Amino acid sequence: MGRFALFQKGFRPFFLLAAVFAAVIVPLWMVVLSGKLSFGSYLGPIAWHAHEMVFGFSAAVIAGFLLTAASNWTQRTTATGLHLAALCALWVAGRTALFSAAWLPGAAVMTLNLVFLPALAITLARPLLAASNKRNYAFIGLLAALWLAQLGVHLGAIGVAPTWQQRGSIVGVDIVILVILLVGGRVIPFFTKNATQAPAIESAPRLDRASLGGMSLLTLFDVFAVDGALAALICGLTALFALLRARRWGAQYTRGEPLLWVLHVGYLFLPIGLALRSASFLGVLPSSAALHALTAGCIGTLTIGMMSRVALGHTGRPLQAGRWLGAAFGLVVLAALLRIGSAWVPEGLVLSALHLASTSWALAFLIYVIRLGGVLIGPRPDGRPG
Repeated sequence: MGRFALFQKGFRPFFLLAAVFAAVIVPLWMVVLSGKLSFGSYLGPIAWHAHEMVFGFSAAVIAGFLLTAASNWTQRTTATGLHLAALCALWVAGRTALFSAAWLPGAAVMTLNLVFLPALAITLARPLLAASNKRNYAFIGLLAALWLAQLGVHLGAIGVAPTWQQRGSIVGVDIVILVILLVGGRVIPFFTKNATQAPAIESAPRLDRASLGGMSLLTLFDVFAVDGALAALICGLTALFALLRARRWGAQYTRGEPLLWVLHVGYLFLPIGLALRSASFLGVLPSSAALHALTAGCIGTLTIGMMSRVALGHTGRPLQAGRWLGAAFGLVVLAALLRIGSAWVPEGLVLSALHLASTSWALAFLIYVIRLGGVLIGPRPDGRPG
């Protein structure tokens, strides 16, 4: 078997792309924020950062996970070889278009950015529909919804729907959180129980449904720009449901197991972020703290944890994080706490807090690339395909 296995499974190239992108994009954002670099006026600096973290980084992680999971769910091939490489090329084209927005027509930037998610959805839908895997049809709908949110950002950029340049990314975050609620409720207790053999670990289906229902309603509120007391109530209740559903997931058994505790800590940022957002709807707390608890905290921590576990497990290696990956997980958590806390530090220290958060984040994903890049590119040590 050859030594190059990057395009044998969806997680391999997309996790590598996501990690490299994460290590570069956040420090680059600090350069853009300082005014020393610009990618044109198609998207402003804040809108560009939000778009790329949601529809660039997060979308790549979702792609890698779903392409791999759908193959296991259906026992059918999703995308390998040239097909998988083509999907990656579409993702890269979207990133390149925004980097080149100062020189490309707006229509070209918009088109190149909007082709990846539909292509991913079609690729995912084929095996799911062929196998009548109805339990997972929801992911097709979530990808379609994520694309509509991305479309909103671009319609805002070209002046058709100005308010959607910001709102589209907020709705995009909501949809990624829905994916996390759906996937997390399945895999976090499952992985924890398998590893610890603790008999008390179990799911709570009613609270699972309540969490998903509340988050779906909150997403609709964001689509229609509903805020105030009602939005705060729904957000607070969803935070409570999300917290209660995890009470028997066995977090207390995960100390000393980085591949487990990183998932529980990442998930904990979700109800914290929703609770902070509830307070922000009432004008009590800054909205940036809530947003970054959900993004840097929940999405960032869970993604590096899942990318590590899948990369090791699906390449036939022991599920052991080791010292370096454990440090990377801690650095992502630190980055999230610094980014959340920057909403309250004195104005003169905000930039320093952002630089520290950016550095911690970039180091975490750089460690991931160094530690697991070769694993993602090379073949399984047992010689099996995948």
